[in-house]
Amino acid sequence: MDCNHVFDFKVKRLIVVVALLSAFLSIRSSAYAQTDSLAAVAGNEVPSTEVHAEGAGHGAPGGEEKFEPTKVIVEHIADSHMWHMWGETSIPLPVIVYTANGGLDLFSSAHFHHGKEDYKGAVNTYRLVEDKVKVVGADGKIDEAASASLIDISITKNVAAMFVSVVVILLVFISAAGAYKRRTGKGPRGIQSIVEPFIVFVRDDIARPNIGHKYAKFMPYLLTIFFFIWINNMLGLIPIFPGGANVTGNIALTLVLSVATLIIVNLNGNKHYWKHIFFPDVPFWLWPLMVVVEVVGVISKPFALMIRLFANITAGHIIVLSLISLIFIFKTMAIAPVSIAFVLFMDVLELLVAFLQAFIFTLLTALFIGMAVDEHH
Repeated sequence: MDCNHVFDFKVKRLIVVVALLSAFLSIRSSAYAQTDSLAAVAGNEVPSTEVHAEGAGHGAPGGEEKFEPTKVIVEHIADSHMWHMWGETSIPLPVIVYTANGGLDLFSSAHFHHGKEDYKGAVNTYRLVEDKVKVVGADGKIDEAASASLIDISITKNVAAMFVSVVVILLVFISAAGAYKRRTGKGPRGIQSIVEPFIVFVRDDIARPNIGHKYAKFMPYLLTIFFFIWINNMLGLIPIFPGGANVTGNIALTLVLSVATLIIVNLNGNKHYWKHIFFPDVPFWLWPLMVVVEVVGVISKPFALMIRLFANITAGHIIVLSLISLIFIFKTMAIAPVSIAFVLFMDVLELLVAFLQAFIFTLLTALFIGMAVDEHH
């Protein structure tokens, strides 16, 4: 069957979209140029470049605050002491800090009023600076020494989002387990029919092929990390509560997951696994070098897991937010249809990436465990 006309049609549509985007950009650029030129000639208005240079976005009379996409994007992908909803509305979260001179202090982040006010605690006064809790001295300035020794163990947005995902996982799997007990020997129904295909997928396509006959021992861990990463990835794509948190795009979380994999792999390593690391079958003069290489390999495997998950999820959020920011950068609704179209495309792609990253992390974990428990033949 000849499908060339289909491909030609798609190519033509792509050319039209690119042409429209180029036209919007060129029209906007020329409009800015013409405005600046007319203002310079008339002498009645300062050119836009000079307005920005003189800080019109910093409270100048008649000035307009300049949109900073980098700041907006970083705020959305970074952790926070409050769960932002819309506008000035946000859900306050518990702030738990420990200082050497004041001990443990517990209060709500609502006292900061979005970082506009300080909070007087039991001993210290605290200030929220770029979403970091700082200690304020008697002179009203940041006490750098006290702030450096401050230990912040607050329940931040990412921690709260993890609690939400844990509740979702518990509800799903406790319900599924109860259904299996009530319907022993019967076909799956309801939540069972949703969960069972993924459990069978992890067992038959990830655990068994990579670990072998010892796979059952590691199934609880593999299922936990698969569903934990996948559900947090999906919740991160929801722009409003209970979503919007960049949990799996936080390198602290991916570090903990990779360290857990490192511990499980090495605790279950058999004698052949450790012999390959410390007594490899190489000439004697290569032995010191190979031991160093193998030890580095033990550490680099989970390190690769950490960076892969963190980078892919964070990059997806940055791309979506950058596409949305185009509307505010060019300050025209003309760019909105193109921007929204690309955002929708990226969101659909992110649905695939959310599953794919959970699958890859679980697959590589199973592969590393299989290498550690494999019997030498």
